Amino acid sequence: MPIATDTTNTNTLYKKIAWRLMPFLFFGYVAAYIDRMNVSFAKLQMAGDLGFSDTVYGMGAGIFFVGYFFFEVPSNIMLHKIGARIWLTRIMLMWGVISSAMMFADSPLSFYGLRLLLGMGEAGFFPGIILYLTYWFPNRYRAKCTAVFIFGIAFSGIISGPISGWIMENLQNVHNLRGWQWLFLLEGLLAVLLGCIAPFILQDKPENAPWLTADEKRLVREHLTAEQQLAVTQHAAFKEILANANIWLLSGIYFLLVAGLYSISFWLPQIIHDFGQTSLVTTGLLSSIPYLCASIGMGLIAYYSDKHNERYRIMLACMLVGALGLFASAWFQSPISLSLLSLSIACTGIMACFTLFWTIPTKILSNTNMTAAAGIAMINSLGGLGGYIGPFLLGWIKDTTHNLSAGLYVLSIGLLMAMGLLILVQRRVAI
Repeated sequence: MPIATDTTNTNTLYKKIAWRLMPFLFFGYVAAYIDRMNVSFAKLQMAGDLGFSDTVYGMGAGIFFVGYFFFEVPSNIMLHKIGARIWLTRIMLMWGVISSAMMFADSPLSFYGLRLLLGMGEAGFFPGIILYLTYWFPNRYRAKCTAVFIFGIAFSGIISGPISGWIMENLQNVHNLRGWQWLFLLEGLLAVLLGCIAPFILQDKPENAPWLTADEKRLVREHLTAEQQLAVTQHAAFKEILANANIWLLSGIYFLLVAGLYSISFWLPQIIHDFGQTSLVTTGLLSSIPYLCASIGMGLIAYYSDKHNERYRIMLACMLVGALGLFASAWFQSPISLSLLSLSIACTGIMACFTLFWTIPTKILSNTNMTAAAGIAMINSLGGLGGYIGPFLLGWIKDTTHNLSAGLYVLSIGLLMAMGLLILVQRRVAI
């Protein structure tokens, strides 16, 4: 049987590619998520040491995404021009150094500035990987690949809590550095290490991979050509992107999802700490529970989605689960077990949406004459601003009302709005 029509050979080929690329991409995003989120644990010491209010913390935590916004689209275009191998290496090294430099924050202004620089340094990594996957995998394989990649979020949440808590509690005042300073220093070095390894693992495209045979390269090329995925040109079609309603609808959906995810992530250690958990190690261990639940749910949902080739209805259901979880976490403030259960349900629903979401814009953009790289990055950068608005809003609400319940209700309503936007996209384009 010809290789192009042999399903077994095809599945074997994409498993081979996945095993070559996905482990490194997975650990890369683990490092990225740890470095953008470790401020949530640092806050437990840092806010008191530096006199930060909850509003200041929320602003600084979220301003990361402002830097992300301005540098994301240019970064994706440069990745296509220069190649993933060099460009992703640059991104990892830069954000690792800046993340470690967070240990020098000593005022709200320096805190804002370093978080802004961290966003600039990391900008392009996530959308770059989403674009990178389109160079290697047809759409029907990408949901599972994206799930593995985004599982890095859940995995980092599982391991970073206990590790961060241990570092802050056990290295406090060692060599005259506070625990939160050690936290930034050590966890930033992980990205630097991965950046040094990246050039030896990544290949720009299948045709550059020495570990693929000529027939395997041809098969990948045939599959991608059949989906009419268009290469990025030197001049991104920004007018066309801005005029496309689907881009704005997808950006709105992503904005609301990101606002929900990062609001929980940036405030989860504080929520647990407010229940009377004085031990940083215990706080870290408890904070890993929602991510552990989400990691299991994400894998099962992505598998079911790929098996039945269904994205739209499953994503709607996940949004509803996330909204109900957020509502319940605001409603049930005690006992801690019930609050953690509600947050775990919310995390599972929201994170599962991310594994499905990125199969939609890549499919839509691959069937238009729009620049794929710029379109993906535009959605991610516009939508990513939810990571700024959500945490800042919760910080302001907490300073105003002295609890987070009202903010969690707002986020729950936001996910219901995301459901409405997804319905509009489905009516415009079959997904």
